[in-house]
Amino acid sequence: GCILDGKLYPFGEIARTENCFRCSCSRDVMRCCSLFHTPVGYDKENCKVVFNKKSCDYDVVQKSDPSKQCIVHSRV
Repeated sequence: GCILDGKLYPFGEIARTENCFRCSCSRDVMRCCSLFHTPVGYDKENCKVVFNKKSCDYDVVQKSDPSKQCIVHSRV
């Protein structure tokens, strides 16, 4: 198999790793891409970015009240 972040994964396709990546593991190489997109267009003065490991995505919430979402205009 392949080791990623100290965890052994079997050869073949891995739909979702513990750290939110989709990977392909072969004898020669392990290729991975993220399942999440980083927010870049949001109100940085009043909002903060928090990684949500359950949904494998970033939540953008108000600094003053993290229970309230902020509008995100773009992600990369």
